[in-house]
Formats: sequence, structure tokens, C-alpha cells
Amino acid sequence: MSYLVTIGLETHVQLKSKTKIFCGCAVEFGNSPNTNVCPVCLGLPGALPVLNRQVFLLGLRAALALNGTPSQRIKFDRKNYFYPDLPKGYQISQYDCPLGQGGFLEVEVEGKVKKVRLNRAHLEEDAGKLIHDQFPDSSLVDLNRAGTPLLEIVTEPDLETPEEAYAYLNHLKSILKSISVSDCDMEKGHLRCDANVSVRKNAADPLGKKVEIKNLNSFKAVKAAITYEIKRQTEALERAEKIVQETRLWDDAREKTFSMRSKEEAHDYRYFPEPDLVPFSVTTEEIERERKSLPELPKQKKERLILQYGLSNYDAELLTSDRKTADFYEDSVKLAGSANAKSIANWVTGSVFAYLGEHSKTLEETKITPQLLADLFNLVQNSEVSLQAAKEKIFPELIEKGAAPRKILEEKGLKQVSDDSALLGWISEAIQGNAKVVEDFKSGKESAAMFLVGQVMKKSQGKANPAKVRELVIKTLKNV
Repeated sequence: MSYLVTIGLETHVQLKSKTKIFCGCAVEFGNSPNTNVCPVCLGLPGALPVLNRQVFLLGLRAALALNGTPSQRIKFDRKNYFYPDLPKGYQISQYDCPLGQGGFLEVEVEGKVKKVRLNRAHLEEDAGKLIHDQFPDSSLVDLNRAGTPLLEIVTEPDLETPEEAYAYLNHLKSILKSISVSDCDMEKGHLRCDANVSVRKNAADPLGKKVEIKNLNSFKAVKAAITYEIKRQTEALERAEKIVQETRLWDDAREKTFSMRSKEEAHDYRYFPEPDLVPFSVTTEEIERERKSLPELPKQKKERLILQYGLSNYDAELLTSDRKTADFYEDSVKLAGSANAKSIANWVTGSVFAYLGEHSKTLEETKITPQLLADLFNLVQNSEVSLQAAKEKIFPELIEKGAAPRKILEEKGLKQVSDDSALLGWISEAIQGNAKVVEDFKSGKESAAMFLVGQVMKKSQGKANPAKVRELVIKTLKNV
């Protein structure tokens, strides 16, 4: 029988601050262990925390972008638990007065729009990091990460499928990057997610026992872990077994979850107000000032690109998944002319994205600029170079070295050939070497002509004008 699935996500986002949330230590990835530390983040006696105002403003900005209601009274609390990477023996977090309350995101899955309500967004400090693989019988502690500013964003249990969870995380990431709140680099731990999953037989039944899944280091892992956990819980219910409320870890290599510990409740952490941080108020003016500073969000930008440039939903989604990509695209369109918006979109989602994926780079790590892309597009548009030569010969040097397209064209002798006499010479060679193709054309297979066009493009090393070649090939074949 089919079961109803309920999913909630808790996402920890590292905020884009140069220093930690309660001290002046630098937030830097990859430094030698225990070098970005001080008495505050080491939890030494007598060391007092001071809230980083920039962190507070970044959190406020995120809460507003997520349609939440910012709290006008800000209070921090101590969340008490013991773990070797938590030097103070407690974590400074927020309990009953979170930075933002409520909010929602809308995601599209298989053509249907899903509204995902948010429960809260609150500030807290990160813990340190345990290292288990350097010595076989020892675990090491690196406290560089202790005190790094986090914003925890908690959904209501509105998600029902792994695909919805995956779409939600992608949309959340695009929003946070677009408002410059976080770099959201999962490889550096900027964005971490825990999933809560439960299943039940009928809608009238109470929610099933909640199982939390940790150790999810990619969106793909989140999707896979939820899929596995739904299957595990469903099969257990089919065998009339009880589901235990617990925390489980995801094993990416074995693609399964395994039990870690029983699930804690809020009272287990003995929350109480942080005595070293005085509660403070936020004025309506401060909130509205931050709200007005928000840029156009990905969903609004996507809808505008579709209306303004006639882009497909798919292309607009790709182009607005990252703010810098969207800005690059629009700047390129302004230079190439809005009439060419669809063609520029094809260049960005095609050649540019292919290069970035193949070389595992971001747009900022390349030499390409909107002006260079527009210049290359114009060379093709003006029939100065073939599309094939532009993509294969010019584009790689443009994106890797930032070289001017026209300069590459001249240095490599790639100027497109449209002269009939030169084209007819290549066409004659192609026809003479492919008698069977000529016979196929004569017998009614007009597609055979395109094979010869391809042969001419090869002989010309991509310099022949393909439209002119096609016209001349068909004309020549009819007279053979």
C-alpha cells in the first residue's frame, strides 16, 4: 500500500562575514588547525562574547528575503550539550525569540507549484571540527570553525517527496547567493542540511515518528537519503515494526542510513537566556531599510526574463539560479542587443555552462566578460566567422585567456569563406569522394545533402559559410 510522507528540512547557512559571530577571529577556510582562535571561541573562563553587527544584518536580510517576519526583540540562549568540538560545553543560539519567524518559499516540481512554509530562522555559532582519519587510535579537534556565524532555517513539515526537498534547497541556495548573504559552497561547509522524515498510512493518522538524517554533504545526498529512509520506514511498517524517533547518519558510499543516537527533545538541551549578551530591540525603520536594500530575487528575475526576452521557463531558470550568471547574461544582452536575447541565452546555457561544468569552475574564475561574448556573437552574426569555428576555435581562448575574438580570428585565419569559387572547390571534392551519398540524394533522400555539407565544413576547417554551402551543395547535386 502507499504511505504518506512528511519531510522537514533544517538548513545551516554560514553567513558571509569576515569575522566570527561573537569575536574578532577571521572566518577563513583551509587554515592550519587551531590558528583562527581566541579566548572567546576557545571558551576560556572570563572571555565575553560580543555580537557581530554585520552577522545580525545578514541574518535579517535573509529573513526578509524568505518572506519571514523579523523579531523586534532579539535574545540569545545557551543550548547545553557535551561534545568534544564544543569548547564551552554549550552553544550560543536562539530559542524562543528567533531572528525571523514564519515565511515561505515557492518551488516548482513537475509543473506544479509547491508552497513550503518556514517555521523560523535563527542565529547561532558553529561548533569546531573533529578529525578522525589522521591517526588510527585518536581523534583530533580543530576549533577554527568554532564561533563561525550560522543562520539555521527550519521548514514546516510541508515537503512530501525527495524531489520537492531537492527543489527547495536549490531555490533556497539561489536566494541566499543572490542577496549576498552566503557563498553556499557545500564543499567548504557553507551550507549543511539535516532532513526529518516520517511516514504514515492515512492522512487522518497523527504524524509518524520523526527520524532525523545527518551527514548530508550535497543536495544529491539529501535526495538519496530521503528516498532510502522512506523505503526503510515503509518496509518496517509493512512488517508491523515500530519506528523509533532517532538521529541517523547517511553513508554516501553504501547509500543507506544507520542509527546514531536517540532523538533529543528541546528540553534535553536545558535552554536558558545567555547572560553575557543583553537582549536588544530592532526598530521598524531598521527593518524597512534592510527590506528596501534587497535586490531583485531569483523568482522575480526569472519571471521578468521570460516576459522581457521571451525565454523559455527552462532557460530562465538556469540563468537565474546564480545572481552573477544572471547579471552576466543581461549585460551581454545589452551589448548584443535585446533582439538577440535568445541567441545569447543559448551561448550562456550552452558553451559557457559546458566549459564551467567540464573544468569545475565558476564564471568568476574565467576570463570571459559580457563584452567579449557580445563581440564573438557579433562576428558570427555578421558572417565573419562560422558558428562552428567560433565555438571550437575562438571561444576556448576567449574564456581561458580573455583574448579579443577578432584578434583570435585574424591570428588563426578563421575568417568565414563565402566566396562561391572557393566553396565550389570544396563541394566538388566532397561530391567526388562520396558517390553513394550523391546517389542517395538523387533517389529522393534530401538529408544526404547535409552529409556533404559536413564534409565541406571539415575540408574548410570550419571556415566555410554553412548556409551558403548548403545552398550550393543542393544546387550542385541537382545538376550532377
